[in-house]
Amino acid sequence: MTVLASGSKGNSTVIASAQTRVLVDAGLSCRELMKRMKMAGEDPCALDAILITHEHVDHVAGLSVLARKLRIPVYFSEPTHRAWMRQMTPRTTMTYAKWLDHVQKEKEARAAQEAVETIDPVGAPFMTASSSWVGGSPIALQLAASADPQEDDIPEVAAKRDPASLPAVEYFQPGTSFRIGDLTIAPFTTPHDAADPCGFVFESATESVRMAIATDLGYVPPNVRAALQRIDVLLLESNHDLEMLKDGPYPWAVKQRVLSRVGHLSNHATAEFLARDYDGSATYIVLGHLSETNNVPELALLAAEEAIRERGKLLGNRVLLAHQAEPLASICL
Repeated sequence: MTVLASGSKGNSTVIASAQTRVLVDAGLSCRELMKRMKMAGEDPCALDAILITHEHVDHVAGLSVLARKLRIPVYFSEPTHRAWMRQMTPRTTMTYAKWLDHVQKEKEARAAQEAVETIDPVGAPFMTASSSWVGGSPIALQLAASADPQEDDIPEVAAKRDPASLPAVEYFQPGTSFRIGDLTIAPFTTPHDAADPCGFVFESATESVRMAIATDLGYVPPNVRAALQRIDVLLLESNHDLEMLKDGPYPWAVKQRVLSRVGHLSNHATAEFLARDYDGSATYIVLGHLSETNNVPELALLAAEEAIRERGKLLGNRVLLAHQAEPLASICL
């Protein structure tokens, strides 16, 4: 596991077995993700796929550009893909005044076209003294040009026309495992305010190692607790300190959203999970998605380590902090 970035401004993690490499989320720009991978000793060209947990911008900011650059498939749940597509192709609104102006211009264009087009008895158009084209109207020529089948074969042109274009899209369903190379991936539903948010458990049967990513969850429901059993490396959210959030600068509505059961895990909630429901199997616990405004790394680390100390059998677990500004050193088992 190589956490390239984790926090409110962008999230991305590389999970790799001996034969397969996948990127979970692409929450930084393509350029920054490539830079982070180089810093961490990861080769972007070795990636086999990108997996998306949910459509929030801190998880998908560089997705389309990176996927097109590397020409690799992107795995979504179907509701997440639909939500992402809506984000990438927002509907434009038009005022009534602009609509009237648009209608008037269309009328003028039609009138001008009728004035210059002359049709012979056979019905074939020909050039008149006021015409500037042969064999059809400007509209016909424009339609013919836009129907050129070769234009869509150029990735740059297709991308400009459709910012949501991807080399390939694959769907998965939370609760149903699937494979990429020698990795078995088990997505599980998480409680968060997105279309169909999920976490992932990765298992390499040949190496007998299991890694999991569980961030962006307002609480730890039974299905998440069940998914996080027998995990060797666990990336777990520890987003905010409760008092810092309550006293902090966020508007009250945002504070309520973060504190809700579809928001984010606090340091206290994460520590409570580690003290009560965690099975103690991980060699490494990585605390991630820390808020830069409402948390301090030392507070998150202290809360998790105190929870572990209360359970003697967890003392073999090592707690690490993932960072927003730089990649965490790769964790290899």
